[in-house]
Amino acid sequence: MQATVKWVDGVMFIAESGSGHTVVMDGPPDHGGRDMAARPMEMILMGLGGCASFDIVSILKKSRQKVSACRVELQAERAQGTPSPFTKIHLHFVVSGAALKPIQVERAVSLSATKYCSASIMLEAAGVTLTHDFEVVEVD
Repeated sequence: MQATVKWVDGVMFIAESGSGHTVVMDGPPDHGGRDMAARPMEMILMGLGGCASFDIVSILKKSRQKVSACRVELQAERAQGTPSPFTKIHLHFVVSGAALKPIQVERAVSLSATKYCSASIMLEAAGVTLTHDFEVVEVD
């Protein structure tokens, strides 16, 4: 895996993944940015949410669950000072579908957190406390 990050101006950067996709990152005005894109630490948080959601949807589909939507709401705390790494992150999954079994959703969340989500496992190994919960929304 590889990526390239290029400075644009101020604290704005364009990142290109090895697969050819790009994202823009920027900072707030008090740090020299123009507040035109997500912050780099927000990108890490969003990546964690994407990684975990990818796993959960895949696991539920393999379990023949009729999942129609999955959303994760992440809340993070950071250390004071510089650097200010994440110290705690809570992931709340809202999984929608027809006749979803809560035990299957719980299993998928657990498997993602403990076995499959590389981002979760990496952050926990770095000392970040991760917690998870979920809700199931019934749709026809």
